[in-house]
Amino acid sequence: MLVSKILETKPEGGVISVKPDVTVGDAAKVLSQKKIGTLVVSSDGAALEGILSERDIVRALGANGTGCLSEKVTELMTAKIITCSPTDQADTVLGKMTEGRFRHMPVMDGNKMIGLISIGDVVKARLAELSMEKDALQGMIMGH
Repeated sequence: MLVSKILETKPEGGVISVKPDVTVGDAAKVLSQKKIGTLVVSSDGAALEGILSERDIVRALGANGTGCLSEKVTELMTAKIITCSPTDQADTVLGKMTEGRFRHMPVMDGNKMIGLISIGDVVKARLAELSMEKDALQGMIMGH
């Protein structure tokens, strides 16, 4: 299954982003209010400058205490981001996420971010694909 098909299953509303000068505490509030695990860091809402995940915040809290909440998101965000394209296969993306031990990946069309997929999105799509293959094989074996 292609990444573009996974994006089609996601609800409308786009990717939630914050500006680089937002504090980690304010970013944590957005994560909590929106019930999401990752924010894209972007000055203009289109350019991808980084990703801040709930894991990044928890790591900083564990290492440095609550003082990290007043830092800017640029201090904690991941700036070196692995991305995918709409034409990538789901199993390839799943392999990159598993190998890199991250749960969210921006989908890029050239220099423009067009979506964000999670490992859950990819696993769900892959399971649906495997189920369809199983049903097709079962149908062939049973003569349907």
